[in-house]
Amino acid sequence: MANSSGSDVKVVHHSDNDKDRDIEGSKSPPLYEHDGEHYVVADKLARKLSARQVQMIAIGGTIGTGLFLGTGKSLATGGPASMLIAYAIVGAIVLLTMLALGEMAAYVPIAGSFCTFAGRYVDDSLGFALTWNYWFNDAVSTAADLVALQIVFEYWDTSLPGWGLSLIFWVFLVFANIITVKAYGELEYWLSLLKVVTIVIFIILGIVVNCGGNTEHRYLGSHNWYIGDAPFVGGIGGFASVFVTASFAYGGTESIAITAGETKNPTKNLPRVVKNVFWRILLFYILSVLIIGINVPYNYPNLSTKKSSTSPFTIVFQMAGARSAGSFINAVIMTSVISAGNHALFAGTRLMYSLSVDHHAPMVFAKLNRNKVPWIAVLATSAISGLCFGASFIGAGQLWTWLQNIVGVSNQIAWTAIAATSIRFRGAMERQGKTHLLPFKNLTYPYGPWISLVLNIVIILVQGWSSFSPKFSAVDFVSYYIEIPIMLVMYLGWKLWKRTRVVSYEDMDLETDVYVVDEHDLAETEREKSVRGKVERVIRWIF
Repeated sequence: MANSSGSDVKVVHHSDNDKDRDIEGSKSPPLYEHDGEHYVVADKLARKLSARQVQMIAIGGTIGTGLFLGTGKSLATGGPASMLIAYAIVGAIVLLTMLALGEMAAYVPIAGSFCTFAGRYVDDSLGFALTWNYWFNDAVSTAADLVALQIVFEYWDTSLPGWGLSLIFWVFLVFANIITVKAYGELEYWLSLLKVVTIVIFIILGIVVNCGGNTEHRYLGSHNWYIGDAPFVGGIGGFASVFVTASFAYGGTESIAITAGETKNPTKNLPRVVKNVFWRILLFYILSVLIIGINVPYNYPNLSTKKSSTSPFTIVFQMAGARSAGSFINAVIMTSVISAGNHALFAGTRLMYSLSVDHHAPMVFAKLNRNKVPWIAVLATSAISGLCFGASFIGAGQLWTWLQNIVGVSNQIAWTAIAATSIRFRGAMERQGKTHLLPFKNLTYPYGPWISLVLNIVIILVQGWSSFSPKFSAVDFVSYYIEIPIMLVMYLGWKLWKRTRVVSYEDMDLETDVYVVDEHDLAETEREKSVRGKVERVIRWIF
């Protein structure tokens, strides 16, 4: 939308009664009209997620199967040095991505987030392809988490089949997401808090184990960095393959912006979350990866096989000398898997809702229940999770590796798109003279988005090295690169069918869904200035 005065923009058929209806059932769809074109307002969900819940959701979306289970695969295929370096590089990319995304999400806090931004600020075809790609990403992530649940459950010898356990928790996740966003937020808060506490315990215990507090009463130091092929296992191929695993592990950080459509006072809470949460996550990941690398040898039995995988976290707890400790951490890992699946289902559901609102999917998926939850989108997204039952035939370890690769590449594509969108967004804000309206500015612009863009493209192209050497593996090749042609086909197909074009800076819509601070937000800001508010802010940062 061009830089224009308020008289150029008018609300069409918008009333208080309409706001309480869902999109699909509304008599008056929420539209803005400008120069004969209609712009859909995506801000229709209930804002019931508090700052406390949003911060924990951000942590919960990243600390999950990628860290607790994926680090085992990273260590086995790349070695401790490759794992540490790759996680550090991907962590830097995620930092740049979150700063760019936080800038846009604080200005336009809607459920579609970066997927909707790609359509508005770059090309509608990119928004279409990216949203469908990321929706599939979240749906497959839910399936991957349910497969991981089976892998972790194999630690105990029981008669319950893996698919049965997946079915039980699949139903649980659907109900948690379909009732109300408050139920989702509170569940995610406590599960995430448990994960944070567990990782702190793990880091402390890992240091103790390394210094001699293990079953062998032996100082380990950096011994595991010098055994066999360590610290770089598998050469360049092993090193490159760790990037997709690291991307899977960090994936979900960007989806915190998807909660923007249901976050109270998003212009204040989202920048706070972006700045505070990332450092804690980076601290947890880098320290955890370092502890794993110095305590667990890359050739540990069953660390990562086609049939099963063992969590390095469980191994470290066992090294402390008690099987009960191993059972405890394994139980915690199971809750973290459930938490990650819960978050992935939530994010996927909101993207399906956004697809419907943006007319990229049937309008029925925008239908909300009385608690303003897109319940049909929940059912549609959760249906893809049936992939998890394939583990009974393929082998849970192998299926989880394939799903992990697909999701990891999808995350990288999303980060690439966020970088490109950020460059376009800031260019339009400057051209239309609205930069001063940004509630949060990306201090790394313009270099940060460009660095992120280039690094992501390079990693996407080279990380499948191991599928070519020492011999070509067609299945692995597909898991590494299938996302690229799918993305291109969706982008070009929609572009040719709808005749879309790259939006110019002058015509870019920078007005629809811009959040306006209300009296409740102002009252909350004033309350935070009090002594009680400052104390609550410190407690919220910690927990």
